[in-house]
Amino acid sequence: MEKIMAVYDVDQEYAHRFADVVNQKEKVPFTVVPFTSLELLREYAEKHRIEILLISDEVPSEETGGINARSVVTLASGEVVSVTDADYPAVYKYQSADSVVREVMARYCDRPADEKFVALKKRAKVLGVYSPVGRCFKTSMALLMGQQLARDGKTLYVGFEEFSGLQRIIGEQHKNNLSDVLYFMRQDGLDVVRLRSLVYTWKDMDYIAPVRYPEDMEQLSGDEAGQLLEILASECGYESVVVDVGRPGRNLLPVLGCCDVIYMPVKEDEVSAAKLEEFMTYLETAGHQKITERIRRLKLPYHGNLKRGGDYLENILWSDLGDYVRKILKGVPCK
Repeated sequence: MEKIMAVYDVDQEYAHRFADVVNQKEKVPFTVVPFTSLELLREYAEKHRIEILLISDEVPSEETGGINARSVVTLASGEVVSVTDADYPAVYKYQSADSVVREVMARYCDRPADEKFVALKKRAKVLGVYSPVGRCFKTSMALLMGQQLARDGKTLYVGFEEFSGLQRIIGEQHKNNLSDVLYFMRQDGLDVVRLRSLVYTWKDMDYIAPVRYPEDMEQLSGDEAGQLLEILASECGYESVVVDVGRPGRNLLPVLGCCDVIYMPVKEDEVSAAKLEEFMTYLETAGHQKITERIRRLKLPYHGNLKRGGDYLENILWSDLGDYVRKILKGVPCK
């Protein structure tokens, strides 16, 4: 059954603009319906079940009585809300639509649990990026793949790096991260709604911020890593999940085993070749032929002399490396 998120605001443009942005991005398992009239909202609520109602704090509470909505969240015009004066949980309305949705989903998930939401879509394709060779542009390639795939379909990026540098590269502070995702998974509380309260968006690509502490990666078991990827691929409504495998130690094989294809950047120097040979020998002797068959070795073009910081991802998108990744995703053979 279709789940409705209704939005009522005295600012007519805000309600319609918010609905347009969220519905186009398909970030939540709800259909957002905007209203600029309380009468129309009441009529709609009599005939439809409203799961979440977002309502402006400029509307007196006595005027909203009788509107049947399972959860109500106030759209606050100020960043500070008095806890004693607020009838409902509040979010600051004048921030990005992604941030509003993330906070609304967090408050929605805080209600007493009674059901789990699963996106009714086929399993996402899981693309892993891994190499036993260091300094081979692995993370840059994974981010490029995520950005490019997100232009054509709903894509999630997740990294198993202990120190990814993602916060500086993207230029956003992250309140939630992979540590929180793992916590809810262990509590059997990770579904598409909860995940939406934890993910961030860069351009069109959703991503999970990296772990808060490196010890969180050390405590992650192989079974948990595989379970997490299966939940993200099968239950959260994505078409593609890009995994920066990092150096996950004991989690390596379970993570690679979940990947439909594994892109492996390589280098031609003697030490790199020796590491690669040792890794492939390990897979063969350990009986992981299926993983071996999914590996695609790639020699990435150099992309130095680019700006650091917030412009980095945008720059590499249109660099030789960006062109190379686009060809790979289109199936064009690359030397």
